[in-house]
Amino acid sequence: MFTLAAWLHDLSPFLVRFTDDFGLRWYGLSYAAGFVVAYVMLQKFSKMGLTPLSRERLGDAMMTLVLGVVVGGRLGYALFYEPAMLWTFGGGFPWWGLLRLNQGGMASHGGMLGVLTATWFITRRAKRDGTPVPWLHVCDLTAIACTPGLFFGRMANFVNAELLGKIVAMPGQPAPWWAVKYPTEAFTTQAPPGQAEALKPLIEPFRLKGETYEEGYRHLLEVLRSGTPEAHRLAEKLSPLISARHPSQLYQGLTEGLLVGLVLWFIWRKPRHAGALTSAFLVCYGIVRILTEFIRLPDAQLAVQRIMGLSRGQWLSVAMIVAGLLVQVLVPPSKELFGGWGKKREVTK
Repeated sequence: MFTLAAWLHDLSPFLVRFTDDFGLRWYGLSYAAGFVVAYVMLQKFSKMGLTPLSRERLGDAMMTLVLGVVVGGRLGYALFYEPAMLWTFGGGFPWWGLLRLNQGGMASHGGMLGVLTATWFITRRAKRDGTPVPWLHVCDLTAIACTPGLFFGRMANFVNAELLGKIVAMPGQPAPWWAVKYPTEAFTTQAPPGQAEALKPLIEPFRLKGETYEEGYRHLLEVLRSGTPEAHRLAEKLSPLISARHPSQLYQGLTEGLLVGLVLWFIWRKPRHAGALTSAFLVCYGIVRILTEFIRLPDAQLAVQRIMGLSRGQWLSVAMIVAGLLVQVLVPPSKELFGGWGKKREVTK
């Protein structure tokens, strides 16, 4: 719904909801969609003769990559952004904070490290099966196949109203049409000054006896996301109290996923040495991640949010750029060339 020019975010993180905390979430669907598209792409590459990996082996390879993404993404989030998750126990199943995937918390840089580890296992298995392929070629395949998943993941971040962008208009001020108002900013360290007090009269009818205002606000958000006439009336009252922000998740989805994917696809139109796509991915992803993070808020739970003006994610992206340049400069060209979708070749039935 459009009020004060900016759009008030009223999307639910659930596609289908069974209980308060359990249901089919858009975030989980984004991962599933990314894995399916990546598998279809790998199958297509094999059919077109762009890789020596057989189509029969790609199922096992994909399962290894899925495991690498999930384990690496979760461990990466814990190590890079929230170490306390490693020693947090208690509450309901699954008890260990690291296993509570339903509460969110995945790091793209950690997922990439997990994929890197998975490619080593895939290469080792291929060699054992008598069809050896260069490790960097497997990295190339995953680099180009992962870009749709990066896009889907950022779209899920947008639906979840997380990883917010910087403010472009304070509450009550006119905002540009492309800005988004995220009600989830309230009662967090990212909220505008005085917002919590301004929201209390609006929250009061939704707050049950003995509940805090934060708990009452969660009930308010449930009504806002219901799509009912009451939700529309509530939005008109809530919108002037919420700041307008950059939709940084959309920026990152379009650049990290679509733009980087198109660059890699263009590079692979001609046969390339193993590692060419890996190098290009590391450099291109690192650059766009650094640029888009300037308009995205750093993670609120970090004690030190910026070091020398850069966020944790930006410094990890700097490391990616350095790694990509090292691959380009130090790794000798492979004897065999791979890819070349623009070149006519025999297609495997």
